[in-house]
Amino acid sequence: MGRIWYFVQTVLGIIFRHPVLGTSIIPVLPDGQIVLIRRRDNGKWGLPGGMVDWGQDIPTTVRRELAEETGLELLAIRRLVGIYSAADRDPRVHSVCVVVEAEVQGTMQIHDEWEITAVQAFKRSAIPMGNLSHDHGRQLQDYFDGKTTVA
Repeated sequence: MGRIWYFVQTVLGIIFRHPVLGTSIIPVLPDGQIVLIRRRDNGKWGLPGGMVDWGQDIPTTVRRELAEETGLELLAIRRLVGIYSAADRDPRVHSVCVVVEAEVQGTMQIHDEWEITAVQAFKRSAIPMGNLSHDHGRQLQDYFDGKTTVA
């Protein structure tokens, strides 16, 4: 019985005491504009993205989240912008976020109305840097600075 309880505790610790893996996407349209979403939970603008589902890899998650939150199609993942892992970067849960730049196309449309209230393309100079959710301001700044960040 002691070995079984130890095993159960170990499994629960792995599930509940480790960060979850997610992704943020910097979607770049053919005209160079960047697409942001307005979050329903806090009303702020942010990068589309979400948690990696069991059995999925990062590219599949990027494709799925991009379609759900913006209606856009992933053409290519251009580059890794960074991996962000600070325990306080997401107010809901400790998450590790893989941020990628993505070449996208299509018509912007919200498919996940529970999470998203708006989707909009911005020129770099018009991005509301002071009204971004989570650590998306830092992620975008690292992207604009050409950095690949591990933080």
